[in-house]
Amino acid sequence: MGSGQTPATAAAQRDGIDYRLHPYDAGGAAPRDGASYGEEAAAALGIGPDRMFKTLVAEVDGRLVVGVVPVAGGLDLKALAAAAGGKRAAMADPADAERATGYVVGGISPLGRRKRLPAVVDSSAAGYDTVFVSAGRRGLQMELAPADLLRGAGAETAPIAAP
Repeated sequence: MGSGQTPATAAAQRDGIDYRLHPYDAGGAAPRDGASYGEEAAAALGIGPDRMFKTLVAEVDGRLVVGVVPVAGGLDLKALAAAAGGKRAAMADPADAERATGYVVGGISPLGRRKRLPAVVDSSAAGYDTVFVSAGRRGLQMELAPADLLRGAGAETAPIAAP
């Protein structure tokens, strides 16, 4: 795959999704100054942290589920469990998340995942013309319309963000 080609961009192209890539300097392996990967990306690109979304993998009643929420907050595990039709949720082990998605933590994209996991995007995404998500590796974000994010991720929408 070329410099901008990742499983996420390949999936977007295959699905006819319009997107724009936004590379940035991700620095070392971990974000600096205690920031999250998403907060670092938002700051580097000058994007509000409510418009930059992170992709998290949780375990809901024993099965993996993807939650996509603004980097400005966290994932409400109870809300995700309810949206996924389950009772209990906990964050997945990072190694399990990487194995199931085919991406490394900090670069997990909601598009082009290795396994077709159930996915839920926070309903706040609908308030923007475009949102930003990982394009499948650290240092590369993808800007796309919320409807295309839902379609490409095979996701539903629900209020799953925690402040």
